[in-house]
Amino acid sequence: MFKIVGALGLILISIGIIAKPRKRQDFLYIVGGLFLEAYSIYINDVIFIILQIVFTLSAIYDLAKLMRSANS
Repeated sequence: MFKIVGALGLILISIGIIAKPRKRQDFLYIVGGLFLEAYSIYINDVIFIILQIVFTLSAIYDLAKLMRSANS
């Protein structure tokens, strides 16, 4: 089950690389990052867990910044 979640995360992040507009790209990064975070916790890989936390938080920050600038 967790391998499927990890694979979906990888697919979503891969699609996010080519996705437009930027908000959609960030959304795909966030969801894919969360899926890969769940998988990295399952496999108990501390380096991958930290990497996914940083990656997902970066995408959340970027999306929030885009949303703020769109509302200004």
